[in-house]
Amino acid sequence: MHGLGASTRGARRVTPGPVKLSTLKIGEGATPTVLVHGFLGSGKNLRTLAQRWSARDPSGVFLLPDLPGRGTSPPVDEKADLRAMARDVIETARGEGLRGPLQIVGHSLGGRVGLAASLVAPEAVGNVVLLDITPSPITSETSESGRVLDVLRAAPPIAPDRRALRTALLEGGLDTMHADWLMMNVMEEGGSYRWRFDREALARLHQRVNAEDLWEALERPGARPIRCIRGGASIYVPASDVERMRRAGCRVDTLEGSGHFVHVEALEPLLELLIAG
Repeated sequence: MHGLGASTRGARRVTPGPVKLSTLKIGEGATPTVLVHGFLGSGKNLRTLAQRWSARDPSGVFLLPDLPGRGTSPPVDEKADLRAMARDVIETARGEGLRGPLQIVGHSLGGRVGLAASLVAPEAVGNVVLLDITPSPITSETSESGRVLDVLRAAPPIAPDRRALRTALLEGGLDTMHADWLMMNVMEEGGSYRWRFDREALARLHQRVNAEDLWEALERPGARPIRCIRGGASIYVPASDVERMRRAGCRVDTLEGSGHFVHVEALEPLLELLIAG
């Protein structure tokens, strides 16, 4: 299923607990993998990776959720954190029929959600693969999504056409890849175009989730298997964190020449590493 049908704009969670996320499911196999996108993305950002992976390995089934406030999922709760989003992902995966231990492959924020999932529901998680992200708190100097978010917040909330919103992003200093990536979150409504997400709510969430320290997911007794695949040209996973991850038993592979978006910039080498296990 892709989308929840009716618009969720303006909705609020009435009761606490996990919410049903919008998803895209690819593949007909039995081995479950959940692919979780980065901070300003949506599930469809990982669709090409899932399609290629499914074609190479038909034994798998791949679920691509939209995290809260992204895509067509419900809006972000003001008290949401990584653990709350992790519960949303796990409950959504179970609701979509994925059984057994889940492999969670997460890019950037998605990887941190995967680590949180291994803490809040270790029995549901088989292993976690981090795509260019670290368990450490993310500083403002490191956070590429923070700089992108600043440009996004400065863009107009509504425009007569998509071109006007894209132009605002480019004039704000984003390159075409980042601008086109964000434009996947634009929707038409009443003849005008607006952002699907609440930009200010996401800015507040950004501060909360970046501040969390997740090293417990690697270093506590009985930790689930964790693996990291980093971009060699990215600053998100520094050498000091690589050494600490390896001391904790985490395998770290580097895709030389790739930046933060390893699933775009190094799709085939990344796929080879994921399939090889």
